[in-house]
Amino acid sequence: MNRVYLGLGSNAARDYHLQRGLDALQQLGCNLQLSPVFESDAVGMLGKRFYNMAAAFDTTLSLVDLNAALKAVEAACGRREAKVPGRITLDIDILTYGDLTGMHAGLLLPRPEVLRNAFVLWPLALLAPNVRLPGSEQSYAQHWAAWQGAQQLWPVALTWQDQDLTPDSLLQASQPSAAL
Repeated sequence: MNRVYLGLGSNAARDYHLQRGLDALQQLGCNLQLSPVFESDAVGMLGKRFYNMAAAFDTTLSLVDLNAALKAVEAACGRREAKVPGRITLDIDILTYGDLTGMHAGLLLPRPEVLRNAFVLWPLALLAPNVRLPGSEQSYAQHWAAWQGAQQLWPVALTWQDQDLTPDSLLQASQPSAAL
């Protein structure tokens, strides 16, 4: 059994596609845990703002089989049919797979975006604050505390299977304070 951390994102029918992706993830493993959901500007492409989150679960699937299953989930959500540039229905990236580091089955693990992008690292830091990033002596929370970038994120409310994924406290903390 391997613990897997994933990054999920969508900028097209965002709620719908993230919820469909989460439904599919339930079938690929057990002990599914989910981060809060954040909105962010598109990075590396022109397009609408993304909803991003992280997920973790335990799976018996090999890395190759898991990657193929995730690509099938993306395709089922229309990822391969996108006719509009900058429109991503669902993107699911394997961020870590157990303690693997380096190139495995064509994937560089942990995925470099973990430390590069706030929309990956902050959700991971909230989901698994005390978990150590493979190949590092620091936890996700420690990496987030040291992160120095310019990307902005906004927590957003999203419900999946009657579960509010983003806590009210996080949503309220991001609200601008009223002028006196």
